[in-house]
Amino acid sequence: MPPLDSTGGGDGRGRRPPQSPSVNVLGGVLLPCSVAPLTGFFRDGCCNTGPQDHGLHVICAVMTAEFLAFSKAAGNDLSTPVPAYGFPGLKPGDRWCLCAARWEEARRAHAAPRVLLEATHVAALEICALDDLRAHAEETE
Repeated sequence: MPPLDSTGGGDGRGRRPPQSPSVNVLGGVLLPCSVAPLTGFFRDGCCNTGPQDHGLHVICAVMTAEFLAFSKAAGNDLSTPVPAYGFPGLKPGDRWCLCAARWEEARRAHAAPRVLLEATHVAALEICALDDLRAHAEETE
């Protein structure tokens, strides 16, 4: 996880996500995923990505106990707080920008969390099929 810059986002060198609107998997403007907890590679609340995001943190997912246990068993404990990085630890119901490859791995293991399509970056389609994302779509209001 990159260090936060003094504005609370970016990669520690003051770089921010692109200024033009990002696109979601449905072809529309990328909507925010979560600000509480604050998510996104750039900690801007959106599942934006850029060249520095080698993990492709682009899928806006709603955490479940099943997925959190799956992720922990796979070596990425998302439920334990890490105060040094300002990470509160996640609980079921929290929204979080997941790495596309981890979500795909969880899908194949039947442990994938629900997805907010409007808040999932189009770059997710480099790894995940749109039909699979649609099959796990969270109902929106």
